Amino acid sequence: MAGDLPDGTKQQSLRSTGYMGPGAPPGPYHHYTFTLYALDTKLDITPAQNAFETRTAILTAMEGHVLGKAVLVARFHRQ
Repeated sequence: MAGDLPDGTKQQSLRSTGYMGPGAPPGPYHHYTFTLYALDTKLDITPAQNAFETRTAILTAMEGHVLGKAVLVARFHRQ
């Protein structure tokens, strides 16, 4: 996979490797929530078939390993 790092870390996105940015449709502002977690371990999970399964697997694997977190809420719109 193109997003694999030398230590085995993987990047996963719905469409490609790396961050794609907000994709709001034209119209009113949309809220985006970005959450960054500091963990005391590297997670050992496998990619799921869809984003909801992957999110659940990640949150379950993180239990008991979160040292801290930061949250950024941003607004974006396209004219």
